[in-house]
Amino acid sequence: EKLRVAVLVSKAALQFIHAVTPAPSEYTVPSEVKNAGFGICADELGNIVEGHDIKKLKGHGGIEGIANMLNASITDGINATSDTLKVRQDIYGLNRFTESPPRGFWGFVWEALQDMTLIILGICAIMSLIVGITMEGWPTGAQDGLGIVASILLVVFVTATSDYRQSLQFKDLDREKKKISVQVTRNGYRQKISIYALLPGDIVHLSIGDQVPADGLFISGFSLLIDESSLTGESEPITINSDYPFLLSGTKVQDGSCKMLVTTVGMRTQWGKLMATLSEGGDDETPLQVKLNGVATIIGKIGLFFAVVTFAVLTQGLFNRKLQEGTHLNWSGDDALELLEYFAVAVTIVVVAVPEGLPLAVTLSLAFAMKKMMNDKALVRHLAACETMGSGTCICSDKTGTLTTNHMTVIKSCICGNIKEVSNSHEKESICTEISDSVLKILFQSIFNNTGGEVVRDKDGKVEILGTPTETALLEFGLSLGGDFQLVRKECKLIKVEPFNSAKKRMGVVLHLPWGGFRAHCKGASEIVLASCDKYIDSTGKVVSLDETSTNHLNNTIERFASEALRTLCLAYLELDDFSSDSQIPTTGYTCIGIVGIKDPVRPGVKESVEICRRAGITVRMVTGDNITTAKAIARECGILTDDGVMARSSPLDKHTLVTKLRTLFGEVVAVTGDGTNDAPALHEADIGLAMGISGTEVAKESADVIILDDNFSTIVTVAKWGRSVYVNIQKFVQFQLTVNVVALVVNFSSACLTGNAPLTAVQLLWVNMIMDTLGALALATEPPNDELMKQAPVGRKGNFISNIMWRNVLGQAIYQFIIIWCLQARGRKLFQLDGPDRDLTLNTLIFNSFVFCQIFNEINSREMEKINVFKGILGNYVFLGVLLCTVIFQIIIIEYLGTFANTIPLTLPQWIMCILFGFFGMPIAALIKMLPV
Repeated sequence: EKLRVAVLVSKAALQFIHAVTPAPSEYTVPSEVKNAGFGICADELGNIVEGHDIKKLKGHGGIEGIANMLNASITDGINATSDTLKVRQDIYGLNRFTESPPRGFWGFVWEALQDMTLIILGICAIMSLIVGITMEGWPTGAQDGLGIVASILLVVFVTATSDYRQSLQFKDLDREKKKISVQVTRNGYRQKISIYALLPGDIVHLSIGDQVPADGLFISGFSLLIDESSLTGESEPITINSDYPFLLSGTKVQDGSCKMLVTTVGMRTQWGKLMATLSEGGDDETPLQVKLNGVATIIGKIGLFFAVVTFAVLTQGLFNRKLQEGTHLNWSGDDALELLEYFAVAVTIVVVAVPEGLPLAVTLSLAFAMKKMMNDKALVRHLAACETMGSGTCICSDKTGTLTTNHMTVIKSCICGNIKEVSNSHEKESICTEISDSVLKILFQSIFNNTGGEVVRDKDGKVEILGTPTETALLEFGLSLGGDFQLVRKECKLIKVEPFNSAKKRMGVVLHLPWGGFRAHCKGASEIVLASCDKYIDSTGKVVSLDETSTNHLNNTIERFASEALRTLCLAYLELDDFSSDSQIPTTGYTCIGIVGIKDPVRPGVKESVEICRRAGITVRMVTGDNITTAKAIARECGILTDDGVMARSSPLDKHTLVTKLRTLFGEVVAVTGDGTNDAPALHEADIGLAMGISGTEVAKESADVIILDDNFSTIVTVAKWGRSVYVNIQKFVQFQLTVNVVALVVNFSSACLTGNAPLTAVQLLWVNMIMDTLGALALATEPPNDELMKQAPVGRKGNFISNIMWRNVLGQAIYQFIIIWCLQARGRKLFQLDGPDRDLTLNTLIFNSFVFCQIFNEINSREMEKINVFKGILGNYVFLGVLLCTVIFQIIIIEYLGTFANTIPLTLPQWIMCILFGFFGMPIAALIKMLPV
């Protein structure tokens, strides 16, 4: 909406400027532009295109005049050498948008400091410092306050470092999203370059589904419709032609094709100017993050209640003690410090209770998965797709390019009723000898004119075929029969082109013949084009009416080709006496030239991947625009074919309907693949839209959640595996964190109520909070996927995130830890034979140390929620091992060297061993708990 308003304001401003500014009698070329050898500056070009100024365009000699001023040719593009490109860049700029500077590390530190509970703790620390130093002097009185400050800073810096690293990861992924290549003519030949390398004077070739990469002018093309909704919000497409030739960056080709002369690039385009005024927002929260934020809020409220009650009980204990001592009217600095400590403990209970690590774990896991999936040829555009794919129950896959290799070759043909094996060189030669020259001429005319492809020579002079795999296969077939692409194209004038689209399943052109008259050529889905024919060319080369026998022969040929898993196309033509470019190409009365069978081999590994999906409870459905017989043959080869596993001759609307019904009526979590512009509605409707990176149009990619960079079905299975891994990893972390939450809350609350003091201090609780939040998330959320994940049933749409298995593990482990800590509180002095003035401090240190080691070993337990063997693959997860090692090292430092700040005292070796054993015994307990049925 902001973008639309900005465009309308921009247009209104331009119209006002044009209205009040008198037109100059003659344009003056700036000296720096003139010295560089150009005849027009970037601002003038921008005014022409952005202002849609036809008068000014004509004043500069039209499109050819503009091209000449840019030292370019509308046929050969620019003459590009490293030196000339540098000069052009200096004058006209680069095709890049200015990005807002990334937030630095200190920005994330500042953000982490905004946490309300940390602010309250900071206030407590300042008050503690003031009262302590006033009463006891420096440094003794500052120890408690500095301990809290140090803990807060540690939490802040660890959180900021984690967030900063994630921001760098997402920036890298965002850069990958913007990598787009375009077909241009430079130095007289077609080539593919990055949109960032585009310069004014380049000739860009656009077709259905492409995004216009810069502002420019229409040179030539057919039936060009441009969707400007991304700029203006208008849903109606704009017709672009020589009368209205203005193309704007950021818009999309809805239909047709064209050649465009680039005029302005980067920040000088209308899109670039608007991007400068708008800041791009980050990813919205994913559904799981929203759900877990809700869980965190509920737990936080419970924690707040416990904190208030704990503070009230501790404060009441202090009042009762002073009442008994008769000092209730005399309050000292020590009493104030004690009250402050109680308040700090209460606040820290809230800090521990609020599981802010839940959304952090989701982000960490998703960021980790996104980075790894890039290596596995899957680019995630929306974070939510990672987790949603883990719940997927159904994949509706395209056939061409996804299940098959998309390397097409004409294998068989039926020209003039004669079936030939084109792959056999001898039979291929016989095609030319057995059919008449006139028929061969019509065949070449059909192949070379009725195409979206092109035959060009590269800079080394080698022949290169450009276009879709289907077009490439047909052009290659025409060339192999001895056809000359350029010669055939020059013989006739192209009057009208109706490009192929998935709805019509046909493509048509009309040619103006050199000897007078017109001829329409049509090609497309065999049974559809054949139904438009009432005549065919027989084996003698004569045009005869289609009777029942010949129709049956052609239909049987289509079925025979299709049963061999060949994609069939029918070629036909129609003689016309008269035709206008404004007329529609006729759809009936055609003469069938022949049928070709195109082989597109199944990708290696697809059958195995489909079987993996089946074992994982994911239904694979093939949705294709091909003939039903071809679809069945391919589906059998892939191992997909079931009663409801194939949908053939489907239109984009059919695919959209299928996806909608699967989601609404059957409650399926649906993943859909697509590559064409018309697939966008289905990709958008699906739970997970998967666009093809190689064959997919920019429109399809923009509608998708994940881009499959190698167009391979096996990669989709990898995405599903990573999705499940994300889901399970977050479940593991939630199980681990809920255990710590329950134990920490119950221990401090019950101790405060029963003994009048809390065994875990504010500093100790902050350390535990960091173990279970940041470090726990880092350890458990980055577990790589394993093959076992694809042997489980999918969670589906209605599965509970916190399962009964998780509750069993949480409660079982929490009860064990609670018993250990209570035994230590009740019998710890006797068990460890503690006496002397430090016995209470030593006992509290033992409780704290045992509690931390219980969490360390429980972190290992949490690697598997159902399996007893929790060590499988642990040595391969360096992040997990690193987190465990760091936690242990820091724990040793806290106990042995930071006693003044952390309220601990150094322990003896036997005491250390006992604390570690208390934690370790949680592992066999966890194994026993996992045996309990739920």
